[in-house]
Amino acid sequence: MRKILFIGISVILLGISAYFAFIYYVPFSEGYRSGELIKFSRKGVLVKTWEGQISQGVSGTNIFSFSVEDSQEEVIEQMKEYQGQYVKVTYKERYSTFFWLGDTKYFITEIQPETSPHFKN
Repeated sequence: MRKILFIGISVILLGISAYFAFIYYVPFSEGYRSGELIKFSRKGVLVKTWEGQISQGVSGTNIFSFSVEDSQEEVIEQMKEYQGQYVKVTYKERYSTFFWLGDTKYFITEIQPETSPHFKN
């Protein structure tokens, strides 16, 4: 009886571990977005996460919401510096997220300033 209980608990723990590993390490998609960085803040009550928004339209109707992991310290500092500017971000989309990582499924891995297409000389 103990052997069956041990095997059952082991299978359950292995399944839960595999699920969390899949959600964290396997991206659903990867890509790029450009727009004006209109918001970047650290928010949360128990767990603080970095959240932001990029406006991709002239009137601000198309908003891309994203998160940045705490381990991405360089990206966080660049986000603070580029606030209000036109930027291009590289992101990965996960199947789901964990509350301690961020509110969205989109996680920024790189950011660089871009020239706005609305203000060409």
